[in-house]
Amino acid sequence: MHGLPRRSARRPGISLALAAGIALAAPAHSAAADPGYPSRPVHLVVAFTAGGTTDTLARSVGQQLSQRLKQSFVVESRPGAGGNIGTEYVVRAPADGYTLLVGSVGPIAINQTLYKKLGHDPLTDLVPVVQIADVPNVLVLHPSLPASTMGEFVAYLKAHPGRLNYGSTGVGTSSHLSGFMLTERIDTPATHVPYKGADALHDLLAGRIQFMFATIPSVIAHIRAGKLDALAVTSARRSRSLPDLPTVAEKGFPGFEAGSWFGLFAPKDTPPSVIATLNQAVNETLPALQAQMIREGADPVGGSPEQFGQFTHKEYAKWKAVVRATGAAIE
Repeated sequence: MHGLPRRSARRPGISLALAAGIALAAPAHSAAADPGYPSRPVHLVVAFTAGGTTDTLARSVGQQLSQRLKQSFVVESRPGAGGNIGTEYVVRAPADGYTLLVGSVGPIAINQTLYKKLGHDPLTDLVPVVQIADVPNVLVLHPSLPASTMGEFVAYLKAHPGRLNYGSTGVGTSSHLSGFMLTERIDTPATHVPYKGADALHDLLAGRIQFMFATIPSVIAHIRAGKLDALAVTSARRSRSLPDLPTVAEKGFPGFEAGSWFGLFAPKDTPPSVIATLNQAVNETLPALQAQMIREGADPVGGSPEQFGQFTHKEYAKWKAVVRATGAAIE
């Protein structure tokens, strides 16, 4: 990606060959391309409430796209049902590139297994445009717990089976599944307390729950202020936002990888030329946002639509197994 240090061998942008390949593979009933795209405002739908990580990233990227493509990119929040309402809104929208989804791991890779009745398939009803960012979870504790390292925390958990509570932003979210993965690995129970969004963090800060796997942007200010103790991140590599923190895998849990990610999606049958325009614009935009994103807890990614599509399918397979192991299900 233009000017960005890469975390993987992803090629920047979208090649002419790839664009041509997408065009050949596109169904005959794809929407006709707008030769002047974008020639009117574009709506970036966020499937969660304003002020969260998805909303913040959407606004940052949207502002840069507005400047680069000389057209308004308007962020529109459509929260509800774990992100399903906003996601389905985009699935049903015209495939013309003027209604897009800033999607995340839950609605794209988890909810299809978690929800018994889902009116869409995000892997086939949406077209991946580009991955915007990786946002690892970070294991944070209330300072009252007598543990300052991963080893001390695991030992404390094992010495108090079933007596500690961990919060999450909801059943089946990456924060819930990360906690489940850890307690399963050490074969020690802890009580999961699901919340709606930021309420979990409020109770963690108040000491009503003892630990949580939270997205870095949601807690990085509290970590820096000493209000929460951070032990490890859930990414495969250390986060550029908190480079001194080890990964959970480094601390004796090989293969432990979880967290959130965010990317841009369009309704299926969106013209390949529109996908190519958006992909190139986001890839060219991310370097300008790099310092801000890392400071706020996100690692910019970029890459091609093909790479993002392969990634989302792998994430679906991974989280499908974890969700089934938890036994969690939502009607």
